[in-house]
Amino acid sequence: MSDASFERVPAASFAARRVCDLPAEDRPRERLVRHGASALSNRELLALLVGSGSRSASVLDVAEKLLGSGLRGLAGRSLAEVEREHGLGRAKATRILAALELGARLASEGRMASPTFRTPDESARYLLPRYGARPVETFGLLALDVRHRLKREAVVSVGCLTSSLVHPREVFQEAVVCRAAALVLFHNHPSGDPEPSAEDVSLTRRLAAAGELMGIEILDHVVLGAGRYVSLKQRGIL
Repeated sequence: MSDASFERVPAASFAARRVCDLPAEDRPRERLVRHGASALSNRELLALLVGSGSRSASVLDVAEKLLGSGLRGLAGRSLAEVEREHGLGRAKATRILAALELGARLASEGRMASPTFRTPDESARYLLPRYGARPVETFGLLALDVRHRLKREAVVSVGCLTSSLVHPREVFQEAVVCRAAALVLFHNHPSGDPEPSAEDVSLTRRLAAAGELMGIEILDHVVLGAGRYVSLKQRGIL
C-alpha cells in the first residue's frame, strides 16, 4: 500500500481494529499461552475477561477505557456503573467484578493457611485489600480461635451507600456456628474516610456488651477507608 492510499483510510478503522486482525503473536490469548499471564498488560488481561468489543470499539479499546481510573478505581465501582459502559452489559460486568474479587481474596490470603490477628495493623493488612474500596457499606467479622487464628470470615450485612443495619443476633450466630473464642469486627466507609461515626461507636459498645454475656470477646472493630483504617481498640472504645 502506498503512502497516499494509507492516508485515505479513515482513522476510525484502526481504532476499532479487532483482536483477530492482529498478528497471532500479538493477540492477548496467544501471548498468555506462549508467555504466561504475567507477560500481559492490565489492558490485555481485562480484554480477555471482556471477551469481545462492539462495532465501534475493539475489546482492547473497551478494556483501556475501563482502566481509565486504574484497577483500584475499577474495583471500587458498582455493578450498575460497570455494566453501563459502552461495549459491556450485565454478563461481562459481573465477570469483571468476580475476577477482581478473586484477586482481592488471593491478595488477602497471604502465605499462611490460618492467619493470626493479634494487632490492629494485622487486621487492617488483611481487610483493606478486600473491603476498603467497596462501593457500599459492608459489615463483617473475623471469627478467631483462642490463639487468635482465623476460623471463619463472614459478611453479616451489606447496606446502602451511607449505613448498614447490624443486629447482634446475626453477628453472634456466625461466632457460635464456628465456636469462635473472639471476634474482630469490621466495616468500610464508601466515602473513603475511616473516621468512626457516633453510630459506629454505639454499635461497638453494644456488641462488646453482648459478647461479654456470651463469653466471646470483641477484640477490635476496624473501620476501613481508602487505604486507611481506624481501630476502635486503639481509640479506647474497647
